[in-house]
Amino acid sequence: MGIAWVFPGQGSQKAGMAAGVLDLPGARERFALASELLGRDLLAICQGDVQGGEAEAGDGPTDLNDTRNTQPGLFVVESLLVDALRARGRQADRVAGHSLGELVALYAAGVFDAETGLRLMQRRSELMAAAGGGAMTAVIGFDRNALEEQVAATEGVVIANDNSEAQVVLSGTPEAVAAVCGAITCKRAVPLPVSGAFHSPFMAEAAEAFAAELAPIPFADAAIPVLSNTDPTPETSGEALKQRLTSQMTRGVRWWEIMGRLAADGVDTAVEIGPGNVLSGLIRRSCDGVATAQVAGAADLEA
Repeated sequence: MGIAWVFPGQGSQKAGMAAGVLDLPGARERFALASELLGRDLLAICQGDVQGGEAEAGDGPTDLNDTRNTQPGLFVVESLLVDALRARGRQADRVAGHSLGELVALYAAGVFDAETGLRLMQRRSELMAAAGGGAMTAVIGFDRNALEEQVAATEGVVIANDNSEAQVVLSGTPEAVAAVCGAITCKRAVPLPVSGAFHSPFMAEAAEAFAAELAPIPFADAAIPVLSNTDPTPETSGEALKQRLTSQMTRGVRWWEIMGRLAADGVDTAVEIGPGNVLSGLIRRSCDGVATAQVAGAADLEA
């Protein structure tokens, strides 16, 4: 039997999420490094202390929900929790992350260090924020065959996040996403507050630029098998994991398959590391026999 660490992505952020990790060793130093890289006070943004204008560290967006802050903020919080778990002798048999959470999973597996992860996250967030013009909508409670047929018949839309049997996220042009949602029967269709068509072919230019950033960076072989968004099979080769990450921006998040793989590989406990419990909820509803736990701050480390 085994333990998996899973890392949430964009949408799990919340104001004040830094409070639970600030007393952990190295926390203020890691926030300071992130703030230096970004040119703005990421800690103040995560704490909700920035009231309009610019953050004290420099110019730039000050809203935590801005992709350029969300992604680095979640990386800092989640990576600090990983360090704290390691310091307490905790370990995992599998790691996986949803979207940006995959970079934290790679960090947790020892593929690169925290500074490298932060630099990659900074560049990823900037590229994704700049690739605007698209839309994403979560679709809940639907007939899968009907949905897949409609997506296949509609140009300009793909399934970006296959989160579970009953929940997917569509990504594409606003017109195409709306057309699919209007043509199917579902319980709910919820437009997401994002600036682009993430995890779709519309990210091709951003993905090409990110691939250029990744190319010279050495990826060590993983100490823990990683289940990637684009390929849910366990992998430890650093070079293979880099190739998977390179294609992540333009391809869908196969979370439903990742959950199935966790169960098939004998994982009996999935620990969600980071704010919120979105992944835990998906796992509870999809994986019989897999217990869940959440580690969102220092207080949860002693549980």
